This record gives sequence, C-alpha cells and structure tokens, in this order.
Amino acid sequence: MGAVYLLTLRQLSGRWRILIMTVLAAMPVIFAVLTLRSKDAPSVMEFEVAVLSAMLAGSIAPLVVLAIAAAAFANEVEDRTIANLTLSPIPRWHIVVPKLLAAITLAGPFIVVSALLTAHVSFLGDATATIAVTVSALAGVALYASAFVWLGLVTTQAIGIGLLYIVLWEGFFAGFVSGARLLSIRHYAIALMHGMDERRFALAEHLSLGAAIVTSIVVFAGFLLLSVRRLRRMDIP
Repeated sequence: MGAVYLLTLRQLSGRWRILIMTVLAAMPVIFAVLTLRSKDAPSVMEFEVAVLSAMLAGSIAPLVVLAIAAAAFANEVEDRTIANLTLSPIPRWHIVVPKLLAAITLAGPFIVVSALLTAHVSFLGDATATIAVTVSALAGVALYASAFVWLGLVTTQAIGIGLLYIVLWEGFFAGFVSGARLLSIRHYAIALMHGMDERRFALAEHLSLGAAIVTSIVVFAGFLLLSVRRLRRMDIP
C-alpha cells in the first residue's frame, strides 16, 4: 500500500496542477481581506453564503479535489496502464485506499489552509469559528475525494462530468432546491460547520451535528466501497 501511495503522490503532484490549486485556494483569502477593507462590507450572513458556502465549500474545494482525485485512476484507465497495478494478487482495496489517501494528502492542505486563513481573517481570530470552518473544509475534501476517485474509475470523462456535477448539482440544485441538499456534499460540510459553531449559518436549516457526521461517514465509505467494487469488476486489458 505504501508503494501505491507514494507512486500516486508523485503522479499527481505536477507543477501546473500545484500552481492551479494554489491560485484557487488563495481566492477566498484574498476576497476576505478585500472585503474587510471595503466600506460596503457584507453582513456576516451574506459573507457566509457568498464565501464559505458558494465559493469555498461549493466551488473552490470541489474544483481542487476534482483536479487531484479524478486523475488518481483516470489517467491509468485512459492509458490502459491500470493492469500494472492489478497484476499482483493483492486485495483491490489495497490499491483504492492509498490512491484515495494520496488525493486527500495533496488536496487537503490547500483547502485547509485556505479555510483557516479565510475564517481567521473574516472572524477576527475567533477560535471557535476558525476551527469549525477548517474542520468542515477538511471533511468536505475527504467526501469530494471519495466521490471523484470513484468517478475516475467509472469514466474517462471524469473531469467534464465532475465539473457538471459541481456547477449544476452543488452550485444550482443544492442551492435552490431544498430536497437536493440531502444529497449535497457542500451542505454536509455546512451542517458540520454549524454543528461546531451554531453562529454560522444560524438562520438556515441543517442536519444535526450527529446526523451530519454519520451521513458523511456513510457517504465516504459508500464511495470507497463503490471504487473497490468497480476495480474488481471492470475489464482490464
């Protein structure tokens, strides 16, 4: 497992990919700094909706994770080199788990640092708010990673389909259709944030903290099992 993990880290840590992730992760921090300096600063509620929900949890985090996680298997599936990983008589989860952990390892620090700095600047160093935003962002990274690793195994068009999912489902349906939120990773992260700091998104309806934790675990484990199942059953040339 260690060899697959290290190999995946090397494969996914390309210079241009790191640069793009850095630029994306910096955007919420820059926006927060500019907002504080503006005379027409938005209210806390407006800031939470625009930056923490729409920008960080609904756009930046999934885009960064998509760029990493979807490529964990997609490149090997497209190049038909995945057989090199599956020749050894090892359980398929010994391949999927290190791939998933590598994706989280690479994408996680960008989003965690972005969330931490954004919250620290925006909420003037409030420790509870900063921890809530940061932990929920890390949970979102893990959930998006599990979904996009599976997507990379299912199709060679993972990036395109992932972008449609981010824009249409997380951005549109989950934002305007209340029932869709029950299947939205973005809103699982927001529910975790609210559960750890009830001042965040105080006027919106959320899953309870316990329900959000259980749901997140189920979603993460579900996509992990789907990835293992897919790797077992797919036709490998």
